[in-house]
Amino acid sequence: MQSQLYWHSATIEALSGQIMVSGRMTLADRYQIRSALLNDSLSEADQVIINRLLYGVRHGLVKIVD
Repeated sequence: MQSQLYWHSATIEALSGQIMVSGRMTLADRYQIRSALLNDSLSEADQVIINRLLYGVRHGLVKIVD
């Protein structure tokens, strides 16, 4: 039996803060974001935060690292 992950706004906010401060998004960060998106229970505020992270990646503010 698999345990379900429940995402809270504080988790997404903390993760995005860590990514923006470091300027790097790791593989583990990407998996956490993917899991949150697939859970399909994100608030509109969480979706905005994730969109801002993607904006940062597209514009070179955040680098993808392994």
